[in-house]
Amino acid sequence: MSERGALLYFEDGTPAALRLADAAELMPHLIKRHRFPDGEIQLTLPAHLPPRVVLLRSLHQPGDKLTELLLAAPTARQLGAQHLSLVAPYLAYMRQDMAFAPGQAISQRIVGAWLATLFDAVITVDPHLHRVATLAEAVPAHQAITLSAAPLLGDWIAQHRPGAFLLGPDSESAQWVTQAASAHGLPHAVCSKVRHSDHAVSITLPPCDLRGQAVVLLDDVASSGHTLATAASLALAAGAASVDVAVTHALLAGDALQRIHQAGVGEFWSTDSVAHPSNVVGLAALLAGAIMKVKSDMTEPFCHTRLDRVSMPAWQSD
Repeated sequence: MSERGALLYFEDGTPAALRLADAAELMPHLIKRHRFPDGEIQLTLPAHLPPRVVLLRSLHQPGDKLTELLLAAPTARQLGAQHLSLVAPYLAYMRQDMAFAPGQAISQRIVGAWLATLFDAVITVDPHLHRVATLAEAVPAHQAITLSAAPLLGDWIAQHRPGAFLLGPDSESAQWVTQAASAHGLPHAVCSKVRHSDHAVSITLPPCDLRGQAVVLLDDVASSGHTLATAASLALAAGAASVDVAVTHALLAGDALQRIHQAGVGEFWSTDSVAHPSNVVGLAALLAGAIMKVKSDMTEPFCHTRLDRVSMPAWQSD
């Protein structure tokens, strides 16, 4: 087994894994997966692993994938991994960072603390952090690295919609809109949003003139599509010449993409953080740079934290 480092991946993530392995100069190795009739999962890793191992797993539709991480991480250590990084371009369970009703599980803190017990480093792209300032607060691993695809999306938009007006569908999108717009001097603004349920939102356009503008809605995630569809309809009603959408994570549950196009959206663009036909921006080089940074920051052996030694953040509901 080569000492240059190994990249572990699953079959459904093969294209992205091979691109990342090439960019990060890692040897790719498939984790074989078998499901027993009773639903349990069996994983088979390479029999021997080098000291430095990276596991690639984007965590959309996270149910089985969290079980895979639970099985794969300690197995990798038993097989030789001394430093284990998780590259999760989409990091699940980051949205709920507080209890909105009595008895709710604060999933961000639970999942984040658990990942920190499995991995020395966690690398992700545009995590949906709202009431915490850094990924390390949500995932207290030895190294927690947040990357943004917004500049790459900004480059794509500037090439395909020169002079576009970038519009964020809510206040949380402001960070990505600003990053995407800055490199190319694109005009930009963000809407105000009130969420009533998973499928009902109210949006107010910012005080700007959209008449005749080529508007591009920019956000981190497209899931149900209701927010983007509502914002697109409002922009077109305000006189926008066209509306396209660019997002980092194309989750697109159910008929979300159809809903977005029915609202008048032309093009829908995404990165390859989640494999989808709309992928136009690759993240391999961005992720490889972060992997190299983790490697260069390995100045001393890291004593992996045991689950029973994790200090959980204080729980709160306001």
